Amino acid sequence: MKRRLFAAMLLWCCTAAALAQGDAGVMPEPANPALPSLVLIGDSTVRNGRDDGQGKGAEGQWGWGNPLARYFDASKVNVVNRAIGGLSSRTYLTGGHWERTLQFIKAGDVVLIQFGHNDSSAVNDSSRARGTIKGVGEESQDIDNLLTGKPETVHSYGWYLRHYIAAIKARGASAVICSPVPRKAWDADGKIVRNRDSYGGWAEQVARQQQVGFIDLNGQVAAQYDALGRDGVMRLFPQVTPDEHTHTNMAGAELNARTVVAGLKSLRMPLPLSALNASGQAIPALEDERPVVEAARVAAEKPRDAALPTLFLVGDSTVKSGGVNGAVGWGERIGPFFDAEKINVVNHAIGGRSSRTFYTEGRWGRVLDQLKQGDVVAIQFGHNDGGRIGDPAMKGRASGKGVGPETVEDVRPDGTREQVHTFGWYMAKYVADARSRGRR
Repeated sequence: MKRRLFAAMLLWCCTAAALAQGDAGVMPEPANPALPSLVLIGDSTVRNGRDDGQGKGAEGQWGWGNPLARYFDASKVNVVNRAIGGLSSRTYLTGGHWERTLQFIKAGDVVLIQFGHNDSSAVNDSSRARGTIKGVGEESQDIDNLLTGKPETVHSYGWYLRHYIAAIKARGASAVICSPVPRKAWDADGKIVRNRDSYGGWAEQVARQQQVGFIDLNGQVAAQYDALGRDGVMRLFPQVTPDEHTHTNMAGAELNARTVVAGLKSLRMPLPLSALNASGQAIPALEDERPVVEAARVAAEKPRDAALPTLFLVGDSTVKSGGVNGAVGWGERIGPFFDAEKINVVNHAIGGRSSRTFYTEGRWGRVLDQLKQGDVVAIQFGHNDGGRIGDPAMKGRASGKGVGPETVEDVRPDGTREQVHTFGWYMAKYVADARSRGRR
């Protein structure tokens, strides 16, 4: 009996410790220490569990740190996700995780910090003991930690953020504070609940006081959720656990990651932006090396149900990649946001096309042939329109700059001549053609 009681107590203690400190498995380290690193610290909304979706694929729980790595070129920058589920700004420090992470941080690195989801927990209990004092002040509380059995001085949420910032600056690296991503919760007006008056606002306050970068993930993601509507937001969280309100599925993690990338670009951090891959909208090289997807490799799409209205997508590889180098266009992920019983989504985009070549190759004409009353066409070009008209390096896709009526004559490889219009002319042509058929 005593042995069974001892075993049960030991199991309880181990379980409590695992819950308190997070079970993240083997933590990643910089793949190439000679390169600059983007280091992430935070909770499960940044790195969930063992970062494997619990074996449930895209519908498992994922932190935004996982898809964030895809936006960067591993040959130019390390993306090191050291976040651990279940931790707060306090327990990431007291559990020794920060000390182990800090040894990898060097001059020129950027460290993203996102805590807050777990900081509102109890300051002292026998299960997790991870709460922090609310606010950004210098007040503290001395406790005998019921979980660790040791005395501890607990500080405010802002104090812990300042502690991380000071250590990062001392290493010659740059800190960026992120406010915690919003939960799946709506207020009385049907809007996503913000935490501007608590951890979101406190995170920004610390960033401003310490003069470090700040990304308002809470506010920016909430605004996107509001635009998507309740049904759209529901699809960003695991369908297998409909009551889950904090942890997103992969689709939600990708939305959050894109918001982080946009924030990093706007902050102009000392992280080589040339490291961003096509998904991160890198500035192209002087020699236009972007691939032109062969039309034969892209399956022709038609409306699934001709009786329903259709949303047609027209654009380049950022809308539909055709699988080149494993890239995915946003149009290839937009389908789940629409009710397939009420509308078709047909993606006519093709990699490597500009507003000019999508028109001259006859692809726009094939879209027009499918249009009917009630349809909508979404058009996005621009990534491949740059460069000098007539330069062979541009692969015949450069359009004229601006939106005016002027033209430039170009000689094709076969000797024929083409009057090349401006980017705005081609875009206006698409709009006029659709409107002439009573479409939007």
